[in-house]
Amino acid sequence: QVTAWLKKIYGDEPVPQYEVNTQTVDILYELAECNEARDRDVSLLIEDMKEKAAEYDAEANYLQGVLLETVDISPTSLFSEGTDYLNILVESAMILDTKDTSLASFFCAINDMTSELYATESENREMERELSSLRRKLTRALMLEKQLKEDLKKVKELLEVETAKADSQLQNLEFLKKKSEDLKSEIKDAEEKLAATGLDQTLTHGSLMKLSKEVAELQDEIVPLKKELDSYLDLTPVI
Repeated sequence: QVTAWLKKIYGDEPVPQYEVNTQTVDILYELAECNEARDRDVSLLIEDMKEKAAEYDAEANYLQGVLLETVDISPTSLFSEGTDYLNILVESAMILDTKDTSLASFFCAINDMTSELYATESENREMERELSSLRRKLTRALMLEKQLKEDLKKVKELLEVETAKADSQLQNLEFLKKKSEDLKSEIKDAEEKLAATGLDQTLTHGSLMKLSKEVAELQDEIVPLKKELDSYLDLTPVI
């Protein structure tokens, strides 16, 4: 089948050499099928056009007969204006794709085209509504995107400020820790030096801190006792 199709395509010319394998044969077979299907479609279209041409010729002959029978004139004897009208009638029938040039056929074709026009206009209005809705949604989306970008920018700026503050506080904390360790070391060295000179251990920083804590605890214990004593002092003396 492929060979016959190639001979048909090239006619008297020799068929070019090609590599014969499964792939090339399948491709050529598909091309042959498509080509034959197209030829069949073209043949059907030609036949349809021939039938319509025959119908128009028959209609023209019929109209000529009507003109001759009713008013005893032929298209060849019409004035140019009448010929123009006939040409317009034929062209209108071809444009509207009517089966003949009768008034009923024209009305049916015009009604069909009017219905198609209304349907198309309705579809256009629906598409315009959808397009308008999409535009509104797109506008809202763009505004939201803009707002999100602005918010993100503000968050980044705030984060940078807070990060700088945190870094500064961390540096201060490290400095204070180091300073505290240095002071502790200096206090310890001073206490050791004072102890070496025979200073009473009760006067060292650690002892003084411990003593201060004990004094604070004793003061806390004295507060309720003092309140109780004040309540006794407020009593009326017994005579």
